[in-house]
Amino acid sequence: MRVHVPIHLRWGDLDAYNHVNNVELMRLLEEARVRVFWRDDSEGGDIDSGMALIEAEAGSNTITLIARHEVEYVLPIPYQRQPLDVQVWIGNLGGASLEVGYEVYGPVGTDQPLYARASSTIVLVDAETSRPRRITDEERTAWTRYLEDPVPFTKRR
Repeated sequence: MRVHVPIHLRWGDLDAYNHVNNVELMRLLEEARVRVFWRDDSEGGDIDSGMALIEAEAGSNTITLIARHEVEYVLPIPYQRQPLDVQVWIGNLGGASLEVGYEVYGPVGTDQPLYARASSTIVLVDAETSRPRRITDEERTAWTRYLEDPVPFTKRR
């Protein structure tokens, strides 16, 4: 099961070629990832919050660190007023890490071209010891329902 995260583009996300800059795409993926995984009880609930088990506040017991990103750009992303449909799922659950998969599509209600696919490896770290910590049973149970095949990169080496 994938979580669909609507992400709006900003005019500043464009580059001189009038499409979303590759660095800005990483920021859009970060925004989707934070909205999916970090718990914030004040949000209005525009996305499925079943993965949101990590505290998003200073003083949290867990720090999330990115160990790896991989991106495959399929089509240039033009500026559009409707939000992109960033689909997020878990491609792998390890002992202290997980691989998050993303596919970035055009707005819902359009022909939804696929613009990019990506993955991020997240390591869960104990804030007090600065050492990786195991995924808890509660997290594993909640996240398993979002588990599907890893991102199908077409040009993986």
